[in-house]
Amino acid sequence: MVEMRVAGIALDAASRSPIVLLRDPSGRRQVPIWIDQAQAQNIMAGLSEEAPARPLSHDLMADLLMVAGLQLERVIIHAIEDSTFRAVLKLSGADGQEHELDARPSDAIALAVRTDSGIWMLEEVVADASIPVDAEADAEDAADFRRFLDGISPAELVRHIDQAQSDSALIDDDAEDSPA
Repeated sequence: MVEMRVAGIALDAASRSPIVLLRDPSGRRQVPIWIDQAQAQNIMAGLSEEAPARPLSHDLMADLLMVAGLQLERVIIHAIEDSTFRAVLKLSGADGQEHELDARPSDAIALAVRTDSGIWMLEEVVADASIPVDAEADAEDAADFRRFLDGISPAELVRHIDQAQSDSALIDDDAEDSPA
């Protein structure tokens, strides 16, 4: 899974429909999700530093979760079916019980920005739906990788992989040994 962040709201040039843009941590890929005008306003209000005079629907939902002793742990956008994204809310109760609720991605995102919860997306969904943000940098990385592969023997590649795995194991061991 990839933790995404809201990069902003855009307008589709042809249909003038709002689009919420979710960006991956590298900043290289973003996933556009077409939403309606009201959902765009709800997400923008959640991103705004200013509180509305009266709670909006998603503010009310966040307050209801708090009163009920539930916490939104994360939003997971897990599928695309018939050009429609599917999402779930992962909630936990004060008693430790976990709950999962089906939600529209736009509602889930609007709620996540109000509760400072993570927005996660399955890698397969990101791969299927993302658009490159920096195509020039991607092409340069691909060329660098191709040059690397052209200049290395299979035996050297295996040694590099083995070394990287042992370095990773050392880092993991160090992290386990360090005090929390």
